[in-house]
Amino acid sequence: WSVYVSDAVERGRASWARYPEIFQGEPVFRTKKEAWELFRIGKTYASDPKSRQAIPGTLFPIADFDQFTKQSIPRWATNDERTQRAYDQYVQQACPCVIVVHSQGGNFALTSALKYPNKVKAVVLVEPSGSPDPDKTDLAPLRNVPMLWVWGDYIQDYPFWKSIKERQERFRAALNQAGGQGDLLDLPAKGIHGNSHMLMMDTNSRQISGLIQDWLKTQGLVR
Repeated sequence: WSVYVSDAVERGRASWARYPEIFQGEPVFRTKKEAWELFRIGKTYASDPKSRQAIPGTLFPIADFDQFTKQSIPRWATNDERTQRAYDQYVQQACPCVIVVHSQGGNFALTSALKYPNKVKAVVLVEPSGSPDPDKTDLAPLRNVPMLWVWGDYIQDYPFWKSIKERQERFRAALNQAGGQGDLLDLPAKGIHGNSHMLMMDTNSRQISGLIQDWLKTQGLVR
């Protein structure tokens, strides 16, 4: 694959530090405790790495957690509209393509696919945290855009993630009912256990990417 990696508004090279004039309101900072617990790495966080309680069997590289959190940056809750505009422009310029998204990126990718279904060959959603409301959205434009949802482990143990997945399953069911194709890759159901929310960083990430590649082959998207 030829791969393009996008930097959404306030992320990476589209940094708030370079363009501070476009950001309004107060930024939100994600703490180490929030990352440890919200990303399903461990149940209990402690400043002392030796006192942290990781989930037994986790495949996240625990020894690298502190290094991982150095990648964290401030976030704003006011930039979604600006991010969507940039994402739409990006899809128009870089596609036709397959879009692979993770977490917050889910809603942006699905919204762009609804607008430009002729530009999007498929969407792979790795633990997406958001999507358009299927009760208020005509999903007919997505009938020819196959989609795959990928989920890691321990979701049923976290009410937050359980509700996220349930909402995504509502969207997936509505897509299928509208004549589209919404497939599911539930890793624990396939006997693959230990994955956190950060699947691309887990020690079995190559295995997961292989499964995604296999799905893309079934869609006729791999030469």
